[in-house]
Amino acid sequence: MPSNNMQDSKSTSNIVVLISGGGTNLQAIIDACKAADYPGNIVGVISNKADAYGLTRAENADIAHCVLSHKGFDSREVYDQALIKQIDLYQADVVVLAGFMRILTPEFVQHYQGKLINIHPSLLPKYQGLHTHQRAIDAGDKEHGVSVHYVTEELDGGPVILQAKVPVFEGDTADELALRVHEQEHRIYPLVVKWCCNQRISMHNDTVLFEGKALPASGYASED
Repeated sequence: MPSNNMQDSKSTSNIVVLISGGGTNLQAIIDACKAADYPGNIVGVISNKADAYGLTRAENADIAHCVLSHKGFDSREVYDQALIKQIDLYQADVVVLAGFMRILTPEFVQHYQGKLINIHPSLLPKYQGLHTHQRAIDAGDKEHGVSVHYVTEELDGGPVILQAKVPVFEGDTADELALRVHEQEHRIYPLVVKWCCNQRISMHNDTVLFEGKALPASGYASED
């Protein structure tokens, strides 16, 4: 069960964040929610790993949090059903994947279709999956970046909402490039969560609509 009292959503949207690790993107959203005009509150943080530092971040912010380890379940399907039950206890309006290292079942994705978002460290559709920074370096790319997208049944394949680009410098290591990308992650993820909360964006037939207008495949103009 959650460890703290759930927040009163009042006129704001309920945000649930799923994590597996340090939770730096979670922290960025926590910080954004402190603004008086932010249209959402994080009402729950769920981790599949008990040692995830993101749980400490939730504790420090007095946000309800719990651990739902995948190790005690016979299949991904059974685990995801338990995860759905936990998320639905929080009455989530927006479900945010912030370093949640699980491949989700189609049933889970369909349950939250249109309100489930993820952040991926590449300029999608480039470099779906892991090791994106090294892959960009190995390919000789001059720019790299991060994408926030709606989650669909295709891994890292949902429609892009917003991207941010960073330069790739000669001699960059994957760690150096990752730091540059992380700075942009922490800038754009709270913004997209805000758009979800105030319903400026929606998904229709695998297309992102911003205030009712279809966005291109690369998402909203990323430098605004």
